[in-house]
Amino acid sequence: MPTLTLALKDLRLLLRDVRSAVILLVTPLVLILVLGLALGEGFGEKPDEKLRISVVNLDRGLAVPQPFPGKKWSEVVLDDLAGPDDIRLEEIADEATARGLVDRGARAAVLVFDPDFSERMNRASFLSHADPPPINPFDRDGVRTPDLGVRLLKDPAQPVSAAVIEQVTQVTLMRVLIPWMIGRAFQRVGDDAFMAAVAVRLGDVKPTPPEVLQELDPVVQKLLTALFADKAFAAMLEKKFGPLSGVIKGQVPAFRELIQAAFRDKELMARVGKELALGEVLTPAVRGEVGPKVKAGVGDLLSNYDFEATTWAGLNKTAAREADGARRSAYRDTSGLRYQILVPSYTVLFAFFLVLSVGWLFVSERKHGTLARLRAAPLTRGQILLGKLLPCLVVSLAQGFFLLAAGYVLFGLTWGSRPDLLAAVVVCTSVAAVGLSVLVASVARTETQVAVYGTLLVLVLGGVSGSLMPRDLMPENMKVASLVTPHAWALDAYSQLLARPNPDPAFVATACGVLLAFGAVFTLVAWWRMDLE
Repeated sequence: MPTLTLALKDLRLLLRDVRSAVILLVTPLVLILVLGLALGEGFGEKPDEKLRISVVNLDRGLAVPQPFPGKKWSEVVLDDLAGPDDIRLEEIADEATARGLVDRGARAAVLVFDPDFSERMNRASFLSHADPPPINPFDRDGVRTPDLGVRLLKDPAQPVSAAVIEQVTQVTLMRVLIPWMIGRAFQRVGDDAFMAAVAVRLGDVKPTPPEVLQELDPVVQKLLTALFADKAFAAMLEKKFGPLSGVIKGQVPAFRELIQAAFRDKELMARVGKELALGEVLTPAVRGEVGPKVKAGVGDLLSNYDFEATTWAGLNKTAAREADGARRSAYRDTSGLRYQILVPSYTVLFAFFLVLSVGWLFVSERKHGTLARLRAAPLTRGQILLGKLLPCLVVSLAQGFFLLAAGYVLFGLTWGSRPDLLAAVVVCTSVAAVGLSVLVASVARTETQVAVYGTLLVLVLGGVSGSLMPRDLMPENMKVASLVTPHAWALDAYSQLLARPNPDPAFVATACGVLLAFGAVFTLVAWWRMDLE
């Protein structure tokens, strides 16, 4: 009962102290608010040297699936974008979110694929006529993205960053479009329609130039030789002309000489050619035989490339680059992430500012002789120390829970999936903070000493532990060294509970145990060191 009476008396003194209320409750909230506004939405995200390209994919895909690409054209483009090691894709669910990010400067630019992007990409072609009508997506500056259903939402305040993203997009679209369009066009080389178009063009060449006819003489000579040497033709000749077939065969050499002389006569060939169009030579059968050979000939001439391929790797005959899904991630709102770090950091930091309030309380009681009178009372040293500890613990617990609740209400802090463990961390942190507070109070003799020792100790421990900066940004060796402070264990426990969807209870239990050990050690040293005179 005397211990409780002593605790209630000290609690009234602490609650009456306006300085303590400002330091423990108001100051951390003001600092969290100011730092949250100053550091911006990106605070707390791990540094990333990759270029982030944000994308909204509204593409519906092809109405009628095709063997190539076998998926949405937007996915082909995104796979190519996600290929380089220095690019990271961020996929945003809807255009409204993307516009909001651009409008407030959180993203320099966002790439948007319209619903008909696949249909438009499938129509991109070098051909003049097709069904549906082809799209020519190129101009002087590169790809005309609006023609393909691609838009870039830009922040006018970040023109350089937006231009970089636009150029990367242009290069990717070129890598996807060029082989696709070349492959489709080359597939038409030598086909019936192509050869028919050639025949039509050659049909306009009339009369046929005599030089062309003269060059046909060796072909005609070979044809005559093969024809008269053929047994089936000999039988046909015998049947048609009977006894005269022998005479005709005997005149074949003379006939061949006559044909040869006729072909050599340029004026004669000019007159014959008047009635013959060059395109008549390309009959359907000839076109069917010549067309594939034309395509093969072009392929042999340009054998460093595969013009029938539809991908960049295929066109260049190189190994295809595998799409890396690890470089693609869904957008997540990180506007509240800064407070998931700042609130627990300053909750821990200011928990140890209790050192100042407790120190001033002890100095005041020494100055007024209260401690000496308590020592003369029928109270043990342990009862006096416990009476001092309990009100400090109550104030520290109230401060911890108040700051977490204020963070939830004012800054959108989430308490994670295990608020029960969160409460345990608050309690254990308070035990460590109270132990350190009583230890400093047992050493300091004046208010100046309390201010100097307490402030220096709190700030140094806060800086070493990571309360003043995210622990994730600290070097690994510094993270390990900081575990000599109770702050670091508290911060790691808060991080486990507030930053992870599935926290590790064993890790939190270990951190709580270490905090309780800190509190016990501090209290024992304070009990040994405390001078109640």
